[in-house]
Amino acid sequence: MRRLGTVLHISHRGSIIVRTEKAPPVGDKSIVFDKQAQEIGSIIDVFGPVKNPYVAIRPRKELESKRLLGQVIYMHKK
Repeated sequence: MRRLGTVLHISHRGSIIVRTEKAPPVGDKSIVFDKQAQEIGSIIDVFGPVKNPYVAIRPRKELESKRLLGQVIYMHKK
């Protein structure tokens, strides 16, 4: 697992927004975890500047996304 970044915002559509240092792969193969190694969702979009892009994450349906604000999250590539 590698550090993805800190959760900055929850979008109006419910996506979790994170700023990262390196653009990760997108899709179901990019699984995201919280600090307890529990799966929180998958990356659906990478946008913004190339040097420090933002990542949009589609959370699992049962996840309460607001509890993640300010937390560091991690990524595991299948």
